Amino acid sequence: MKEYHKIETLFKRDMEGDKKLIVGSFRNPIVEYIKDCKWTFTEKVDGTNVRVHWDGHKVSFGGRTDNAQMPMPLMERLQELFSGETNEELFEQKFGEGAVTLYGEGYGGKIQSGSAYNPTQDFILFDVMVGDVFLERENIEDIAQSFKLKVVPIIIEGTIQEAVDYVKTKPNSTISVEEKVCEGLVGVPAVRINDFRGNRVIVKIKNKDFANLT
Repeated sequence: MKEYHKIETLFKRDMEGDKKLIVGSFRNPIVEYIKDCKWTFTEKVDGTNVRVHWDGHKVSFGGRTDNAQMPMPLMERLQELFSGETNEELFEQKFGEGAVTLYGEGYGGKIQSGSAYNPTQDFILFDVMVGDVFLERENIEDIAQSFKLKVVPIIIEGTIQEAVDYVKTKPNSTISVEEKVCEGLVGVPAVRINDFRGNRVIVKIKNKDFANLT
């Protein structure tokens, strides 16, 4: 079961001073080159990383790493969503004996921001890898519909600057049951682009990174 890759912060940080973002100084030159192209930005959920893996025969669960501990209420929710004969048949129908990993966020209850999102712990899907390939958004939504899962909502389809401007307004989360400031956005180019290592281009824009900037 592959761990989910790290998502880069959009801008560099001042490593000799107060560690604040240096707005406009992009970490990745590819991101800077395509900053005015169309991107798709989804809400970043403040929770714990969850992996749901189908190896072609059975389902297993994991956190961000293989040693990560998962809260029992969240594990019970995952078993409700993915375990049992009916769910195994769904995996078989959609993926056969091919390996697939569903990446999502466990949130709510006592996880990070806790019950502001949801009084009980739940799972929300944000990515799917089949073999070594991450699926496109429409395929992710199709899988979410099949398993009756929540999926991180698309917030903005636009440029990097439009996303930064949005995060700076400190908008409320679109999935929270209570009023709660959105943690930020995660963005990918509208057309998939990989770097020279073969890794896909993906960035995060976090609300707290702009909190103390003038």
